Amino acid sequence: MKYIDEFRRRDLALKLAGAIAAEVEPSRRYNLMEFCGGHTHAIFRYGVQDLMPGNVRFVHGPGCPVCVLPIARIDNAIELVERQGVILCTYADMLRVPASGRRSLMKARAGGGDVRMVYSTQDALRIARDNPGRQVVFFAIGFETTTPPTAVAIQQAQAEGLTNFSVFCNHVLTPPAIRAILETPREPDRGALAIDGILGPSHVSTVIGSRPYEPFAEAFGIPIVIAGFEPLDVMQSVRLLIRQLNQGRHAVENEYTRAVTRDGNPKAQALVAEVLELRETFEWRGLGWLPNSALRIKDSFADFDTERRFELTPSPEQDVKGCECPAILRGAKRPTDCKLFGKACTPENPMGACMVSSEGSCAAYWTYGRFRGESAA
Repeated sequence: MKYIDEFRRRDLALKLAGAIAAEVEPSRRYNLMEFCGGHTHAIFRYGVQDLMPGNVRFVHGPGCPVCVLPIARIDNAIELVERQGVILCTYADMLRVPASGRRSLMKARAGGGDVRMVYSTQDALRIARDNPGRQVVFFAIGFETTTPPTAVAIQQAQAEGLTNFSVFCNHVLTPPAIRAILETPREPDRGALAIDGILGPSHVSTVIGSRPYEPFAEAFGIPIVIAGFEPLDVMQSVRLLIRQLNQGRHAVENEYTRAVTRDGNPKAQALVAEVLELRETFEWRGLGWLPNSALRIKDSFADFDTERRFELTPSPEQDVKGCECPAILRGAKRPTDCKLFGKACTPENPMGACMVSSEGSCAAYWTYGRFRGESAA
C-alpha cells in the first residue's frame, strides 16, 4: 500500500469490524490501552470505537509528552523568560499549557517575555545565530521520536561554537512509562479497568524498535501490538490483540511493519547515546517520579545544558483543583469523568495539559464533538 487513503477505506473498515465482532468472546471484556495520544485521536476522529463490539473498550494512556510533563518544568521555563531574560523557543503545544497559578508561556509572552514558537530545532539554532547577544534556550520535549533532532542541534551548536544556545532537556522514555502503568494497581473504586492488551506506539517504535516491549509482554503476561496511526492500522491491531487474548498468548506483534522493525533505527539510537544519557529519576504528571525514565545532556556537552547554565528554582506542584488530568493519564479516569470537562475546561480555556495538547485525551474527546453534549448535561 502506497497511499494514506488506502488505510482509511470504509469498505475495509466495515470488513475488519465484522471480523473483530466474529472473533470476540461475548462472555469476556477486552480493555485495550492505546498508549499513544496519536492513537486516541485516530480512534475518535475516525469513529473506530463505534465500530467495536460493546465488550471492546479503549483505555487511554499517558503517551502525550506535553501532558506528562510536570507543572514544575513549565514553571522553570517561565522563570527562564521572566527572570533570566532568555529567548525561549518552544513548540506550539507548550505555549498554552497551564503552569502554577494558571500562568503559561503564552501569558509570559503577553507580559513582554521573548517566547517564540518554532517548528524544529533548526529554527532555534537560526534564532541563536541571529541574536548573538542574547541567550537562546530550546525547550526540548518529547518521547524517543523527537530526541534525535535535539541531539543533532546540540552537536551543531558545539561545532559552530554557539555559546548563546542551550537546551532545556525534557525528553522522556516510553518503556519506563509502560512498566509504571503495568505495575500500578488498578483503581476499581475510581472506575479504572484492568488492562488486557496494549496498542504500542508507532513513531516511537520506528526509533527504538519492538524489542524493548518484549520483557513487558513476558513479565506481565500481556499482549502488545505495535500499531500504526491510521484507522485500519488501529482496527487490525485490535484484531491481533483479541486473537492473542483468546488464544491465551502474550507476545509482541508488529502491525506497523511498513515502518517499524524489531531493532528500530540503530543510527538514531547511536546519535542519541552520544549526546544524551539517562537521568536517575524524573517526574511524570500522573505517574510520579520514575527511575531511568528521561534523558539529560552528557557532561561532554554540558556547555549547552540549560539546567547547568542557569540556576533554576524548584517549584512545588500546583494543579488546578478538580482537574483530573493525572488520573486520565494513568487510565484511571476518562475525560468525561472530570467535572471541569467542557465546562470550566475547554480548548479556549484549558485547565490542564490534556485539553491543550494535540495528542491529549481531553482534546480528542472535545475536538471531534462526541462528548460536548454530555459535558453540558
